[in-house]
Parts: sequence; structure tokens; C-alpha cells
Amino acid sequence: MGRNETPASERIHIGFFGRRNAGKSSVMNAVTGQNLAVVSEVKGTTTDPVYKTMELLPLGPVVMIDTPGIDDEGELGELRVKKSRQVLNKTDLAVLVVDGCEGMKEEDCRMTELFRKKQIPYVVVFNKADLVRKSPAQEEGRTDAFENRLWVSAANRTGIEELKNLLGSMIPHRQERDLLEGLVNPGDLVILVTPIDKAAPKGRLILPQQQTIRALLDHGCMAVTVRETELEAALKTLGKKPKLVITDSQAFGKVSAMVTKEIRLTSFSILFARYKGNLAQAVEGVCGLDKIQDKDAILIAEGCTHHRQCGDIGTVKLPAWIRQYTGKEPEFSFTSGTEFPEDLSPYRLVVHCGGCMLNEKEMEYRQACARQQNIPMTNYGILIAHVHGILRRSLEPFPHICSLLDAGKET
Repeated sequence: MGRNETPASERIHIGFFGRRNAGKSSVMNAVTGQNLAVVSEVKGTTTDPVYKTMELLPLGPVVMIDTPGIDDEGELGELRVKKSRQVLNKTDLAVLVVDGCEGMKEEDCRMTELFRKKQIPYVVVFNKADLVRKSPAQEEGRTDAFENRLWVSAANRTGIEELKNLLGSMIPHRQERDLLEGLVNPGDLVILVTPIDKAAPKGRLILPQQQTIRALLDHGCMAVTVRETELEAALKTLGKKPKLVITDSQAFGKVSAMVTKEIRLTSFSILFARYKGNLAQAVEGVCGLDKIQDKDAILIAEGCTHHRQCGDIGTVKLPAWIRQYTGKEPEFSFTSGTEFPEDLSPYRLVVHCGGCMLNEKEMEYRQACARQQNIPMTNYGILIAHVHGILRRSLEPFPHICSLLDAGKET
């Protein structure tokens, strides 16, 4: 996949934080060489996080995030500060922009404490070097507490190239991951079942389907993509049995009835749970469904935002399947995008989407929230397979995960 085609979820997320008028937007614009964010002398110009995917040498594909001021005031200001702190949950690398004329303030120090608490690599950038009466060398006595610090001037671009190089050297190392590791070999035939419903994007496939097709091509496999309505005909006419069938979770019930037992079957959602490192937690978490009682609170969380339509999987289909399976009447809450609650204690179960639109950092944060608060957390695909009685079969391609079921993790 070319760099320009790299999904946002696979890019390094770089967040720019700081007080109002410290020059966050100006520094980010200088680093990117583009006017990505609105710049103004009026405090609080940035009212919501601004995201931009781009190529940034020497870093490569990144998402740049400009955030509201961390010292914003009033009722709306507090909401903006909350938005800024939410960005930390997806930030791989943080830039704290400080007004060099004023130096570090209490809000800046609190942000560095948050960076350290969340284990986010960060650099402190003292902006407005061109306006500081003393030379930057004389002022550095104020910044000795920070290992990565730099003086810049967004106005005349002093120190900007040094900042880009410093950011490039700080990028966390990421091990290359393979979506289909251990599942296929060159020449294998794989069928992808991709229902086209009203919520599907017009004229294109959703991201998990795109990435899976690309991964199959990289492995030298033959990929056949059909709707569930054409699956039975495809199985009869292909001439040989597929090595693997990967289906959209919503069609699990229909597809499992058509695909014979000797053919391995799994879902896009399960594949991506393994890819993002939360498959074991999701399998263990689905056992919480068997303990649900009337009035218990269940959170259904999606990583993306979209227009909900009749028959929406998150707000309509999942609650219906849960009620039918449990025979209970739990109470459901729904979140999407960045609105994932820090406090999960009111909930007896969290059901999360596959997280294809969330980066690794944010998925790890959400999983950690559930683990630390002892709240079972599963995902759409695992839950749907469980309520249809085919969870074990859908996990057969992953023997080490199946062992969780053998150890009595599934009741």
C-alpha cells in the first residue's frame, strides 16, 4: 500500500498542545508547510481538534492534530479542554507549544505530567524565539527539566527543520504486523462475503474489506468477493474448496449454514481484533453476556461516526440479538467517535466495534480502561458469533485463542 493510501488508523498521530495563543496552530503550519489550521491573535480560535493526514518527511505518513487551548475558560472552554485531553488517548507523539515570552505555566506543567502518565513521548517547543529579548541560549535555563526541548519561531521558521528532525527521531518503533499471519499461503483461494446494506458507503467497500483484499494480494492468494446472496452459487461453481471464508459479522448466521465444516470460517471483525491485539480480551469478555440481567447497563461503542439508518447494527441489530440470546431486558447506551467514557463502572458489559478507524494507541487505551475497571469488553464479531452458537468455529483459525474456550472461558 502506497504511503498516500495509508489509512489514518495506521499512521503516526502527532498532537500539538498548549495554552491559547502560544502558537500551536502556527507551529503546526510551519512544520507541515501548509495552512492546515486557522491562525489568529484572538484567543480560543481553535475550538475543536483539527485532523490532517499527510506525508511529512522524514517521518512518513502521519496524522497532525491541532487542539484547543488547555487554559480555555468558561463552560464551553472546559468542554474544549476536555476535547484536547481526549486527543491524548490517540496521540503517539506530543508537541507542547509554550509561549517563549511567558515561559512554562501551571497548565503546561500539568500537560507534561499527563504525557508522562500516559507514556507519550513528547517535546517541549518554546515558540516566539524572535520576540524573546534574551537570546534562546540565555533562556534555556528555564527548560533544563525537559530532555527534548527546542526554541523555534513559527513566524520566521527558525528551528522548524530541527523540530521535524527531532520528531522523526522520537517516533515509537512499530513492529510490522500481518493481518493474515499464519492463515494463508500463496495460491490459496479465499472467499470474502461482503453484504451491501443501506449503511454501506456508496460505490466503495468499507476499510476492513479493502485492507483484507490488499493483504490477500500481498500473500499471492486468489480472492473472490461476493455478497451473501451469491455465496452458495460461488461455492458450487469455483471448482475447488476455499482455504478460508471471511464474512461480515452481520451475515455470520447465513454464511455458517452454507459453508461446510471442513472449510475454515471467520469474520473481518475477528481478524481485526487479532490484528489490533485485543482478540483474547474480546473472547474472554463475551462471557459477560451470559451474566446479564434485566436493567443491566450495556455500552455499545463505535470508533467512527456515521449517519445511523434503519437496521443499524450498533443501535438496532446488536440490542435485538442480545435480548433474544439472554432473554433479558438490559439498558443500552451508545457512543461513537472519540466519545468513549473514562468511567466504565456503570456498565456490566462493553461491546466495541472492530476499531478499524481507531489507531493502535486509542484501542489500547479503551482496552486498558475496561481491564483496569474489571468490566468485560468484547467486540461485534465475537458477540455475534457467540449468540449464533458458532464462536468456536469462527475461532478455529486461531488455535491459541480456541484454547481459552477449552479452558472454560466460554460457558
